[in-house]
Amino acid sequence: MKLVEVKDSATTKDFHKVPFSIYKNDPNWVPHLKQDIEEVFDRKKNLTYKNGDAIRWVLYNDRKEAIGRVAAFVNKKTAFTFEQPTGGMGFFECINDKAAAFMLFDKCKEWLIGQGMKAMDGPVNFGEKDRFWGLLSEGDDKPAIYTMSHNPPYYRTFFEEYGFTKYYEQIVYHRNTIDPPSPRLVGVAERVTRDKNYHFESLDKSKAAKYAEDFRTIYNKAWKAERSDFEEMTREKALEIMKKMKPIMDEDTNWFAYYKNEPVGVFISLPELNILFKYVNGNLNLWGKLKFLWYKKTKGCRTMMGIVFGIVPEFQGKGIEAAIFVELGKRIQPKRTYDNLFINWIGDFNEKMIHLMTALLQVTTYKKFITFRKIF
Repeated sequence: MKLVEVKDSATTKDFHKVPFSIYKNDPNWVPHLKQDIEEVFDRKKNLTYKNGDAIRWVLYNDRKEAIGRVAAFVNKKTAFTFEQPTGGMGFFECINDKAAAFMLFDKCKEWLIGQGMKAMDGPVNFGEKDRFWGLLSEGDDKPAIYTMSHNPPYYRTFFEEYGFTKYYEQIVYHRNTIDPPSPRLVGVAERVTRDKNYHFESLDKSKAAKYAEDFRTIYNKAWKAERSDFEEMTREKALEIMKKMKPIMDEDTNWFAYYKNEPVGVFISLPELNILFKYVNGNLNLWGKLKFLWYKKTKGCRTMMGIVFGIVPEFQGKGIEAAIFVELGKRIQPKRTYDNLFINWIGDFNEKMIHLMTALLQVTTYKKFITFRKIF
């Protein structure tokens, strides 16, 4: 076996080709878009390169067939916030061969040690946590979620036998949108809305810049309190995110909470795009875009994916979360435009949110992902 760094069009092509052989018989797999992955490794588009570096490899067998791939990265702005300097590895795909998997892990470890790291998290992304983060540990019998992992169970064995241990778990919850809200949820929401200092707004695309700034304000307050590796979002980054999401956003499914006109809570959701992207075969080129538009028109998307849900710390536990969901239900249930709601990326360390999900919103667990850590 031979490891080759991805440096040219041939190795880049092989990097994207690896998963197609591994999942060829898996009806629940949907290939990640080539364009989404390449953006991670584009120094001009990925702002994380300002504070770090990334590298990736393809593993070939003796017949020069691509049988594995992996990437390693260091974000020096966050790496030293841990007890030991910690880098990351991700985009791991490999045939069911322990020696091949360990060869890929070893290469990441070797490179990260050269960068001054003493540990690595994986599989993670070189960028935001909302995508390409965590190893699927539960739910491989269900359709893959856009930009989230989908992997065979043997991957977990590779990670654990190499010495990775669970750092934390991420949960994806599901709820039927047509089910009425629980009386308890409604009661909590009504206590909030009786206070006239609060008001709730659905996103207005014509005021995208305003909502991008409101989102940034909430994000920087809420996530800073929860993450030791927090990196403050800039105004430019917030506008960039809003610009990307705006074409596919549904105003009805994105809500902001305000107290005395100051933003204090947000719920951001998008259509679950894998329902449509499964037809483009991992490439959103011109032909892929045409197919996407065709299936969007003919089949539509009746599943919404909650990707961001945050309340600023001083307003947590006051019922704002419940009020947001009640307002969301009031808007979408009469229209019957959605059948399913998924809420993505709830960390097992977020006990308040888990209580809200299970006790008030009455969701069920749909998938689970594990973020591992390996101490060198």
